[in-house]
Amino acid sequence: MQISDLKPELEKLHEASYGWALHCCRRNHAQAEEVLQTVYLKILQGKACYRSESSVKTWLFAVIRKTASSERRKHLFDALKSMAGVRSGIRQPDQPDAELERSEMQQRFQRVLMHLPVRQRETLHLVFYQDLSLSEAAEVMNVSVGTARQHYERGKKRLRELLDREGIDYGVGWRRKENSGAVL
Repeated sequence: MQISDLKPELEKLHEASYGWALHCCRRNHAQAEEVLQTVYLKILQGKACYRSESSVKTWLFAVIRKTASSERRKHLFDALKSMAGVRSGIRQPDQPDAELERSEMQQRFQRVLMHLPVRQRETLHLVFYQDLSLSEAAEVMNVSVGTARQHYERGKKRLRELLDREGIDYGVGWRRKENSGAVL
């Protein structure tokens, strides 16, 4: 697919792409913007090519995930190098923006969500927030559909347990209608 044909699709998916990049960058807005710019640059330079083997959204999310992971490794390596040179101590990780956390309930929900294993968190994010099917989420995560299904089911179960323990009412507020075609 030519870049000129891909551009309208990328524009439609920009908001969802930014949300996924933000998730992959652990809610760090600056890193998410940097990752998304890097992804768009990779696409323009032909380093990331859409081959119509999946939906554009699935392909784009996989590129974002891999780029975020690569950027995170680079930043970690740079931080370790500077720490070794300066020996100034351990740097604290960036805290989420206060603006992002709109309410105390959302903060509590985010804290509970962070207690899930990474794969379960990613699967739930892709299915609930990005509205991908389990097979699309599996492709983004580079795992089998069965593995994605397992992360999804275990993540939902663990999230319910943690929310119950915290006393958070997760009823209508966060549960969405199950996607009957989620495994297609």
